[in-house]
Amino acid sequence: MSKFKHSKLRNTGLLFEFLLRQVTVDVLNKKKESPALKIIKTKFNEHTELGKELALYNLIMTKKFKSDKKADFFLSEVIRQRGKLNNMNLRREKYNVIATIKESYDVNQLFSSKVPNYKTFASVYKLFEGINEMGADEKTESYFIVIENVTTMKHTNNKSYIPEEFKDKDLRILSYKTLLEKFNKKYTNLSDEQKHVLKEYISNISNTNNFSSFVETQIPKLKSKLNGKIKKVKDKVLKIKLQEAINCVDKFCLNESKQTNDNSVVQLLRYYELDKELSKV
Repeated sequence: MSKFKHSKLRNTGLLFEFLLRQVTVDVLNKKKESPALKIIKTKFNEHTELGKELALYNLIMTKKFKSDKKADFFLSEVIRQRGKLNNMNLRREKYNVIATIKESYDVNQLFSSKVPNYKTFASVYKLFEGINEMGADEKTESYFIVIENVTTMKHTNNKSYIPEEFKDKDLRILSYKTLLEKFNKKYTNLSDEQKHVLKEYISNISNTNNFSSFVETQIPKLKSKLNGKIKKVKDKVLKIKLQEAINCVDKFCLNESKQTNDNSVVQLLRYYELDKELSKV
């Protein structure tokens, strides 16, 4: 019996992972609108089969058990839940997502970076898509790769930028630990405030009200810091321009309804960049 082939393009967990990384890239490249963000918001939610399958991927990638028996029961139950999804709708949704991705990005480039636990993602895909097509050897190998993942308790001293309340949610839109760990390594020049903004942004992409509330709490603190620092600026013309910019913080970071949009995070990051520069004066 030939081996069941893994498809990176059709692996819901990997699709989401690569799109999530692209959102961060788009934000840092100061794109006003991120196509990846739009795809995630519209295609990976609890109302779609993709969103439901993503929840199952997330469960497997994040849950940990000390007991092998519990892990075995857990995986069997997740596979059973996967069997309840509408495969016809799921295939159509994946096809449409891939087509939409190709309209905005180079797929080969988007899927080129390495992913931690790639082997686990591939094994989950095989169990979800090919459970009835794999031979005994391949099925056993895939099953125990996943079992090993959910029974391995990993300890790290690295600071996690995922809020505690997101760790056990089935459908944690935009809160993969693997992305944020990679993000922290790549963008070490960002200030703690900028990292905090991005953490909140990534964690709350599916809940703009939460992010709007966060921005509202940050604006007064930010304005206070900036106002304190421009006192050291000796150039009068520059000081006037800086004051005008500070006065526009609310306008740029929140709309008239006190809500944020996808551009708000970029503006907030820029103001924190200004704060960094003024600290050098």
